[in-house]
Amino acid sequence: MHTDGRLFDPEECAVPDRPEIVCICGSTRFVDEMLAANRDLTFAGVIVVAPGVFLRAEDDDADRLITDEQKTALDALHLRKIDLADRVLVVNPGGYIGESTSREIAYARATGTPVSFNDPG
Repeated sequence: MHTDGRLFDPEECAVPDRPEIVCICGSTRFVDEMLAANRDLTFAGVIVVAPGVFLRAEDDDADRLITDEQKTALDALHLRKIDLADRVLVVNPGGYIGESTSREIAYARATGTPVSFNDPG
C-alpha cells in the first residue's frame, strides 16, 4: 500500500501496448489445425479467442452431446467473440468453408473486422 492509502498507482505500472486479438473461425472438423493456429498465435504474443466446443456432425454421439438450443447459443457467442477481435483468422485447409463459417465471415465483414485465411485457396 502506498503511503497515501492507494493500493494501485497506474503511473507506476508500465503497461505494454495491448496485444492484437484474433478470433479463430472454421469448421470444427479442423480442430487440430485450429489448436495449432491458436498455439502459434499465442507464442507470437497474440490474444486468441476461438471455439470452445469441438463437436462434429460426423461424431457418432454428437446429437446427444449438444442440443439445438446449445448450438444456437454457441453460434451467437462466437459472434460476440468476433466483436472482441481486431481480426478474424479462418482456418480452412484445402479452402473448405462451411455454412457456419460463411456466416461468421459475413458477420465479421459487415462489422468491419478484417478477415484472413490460413489457406487462401
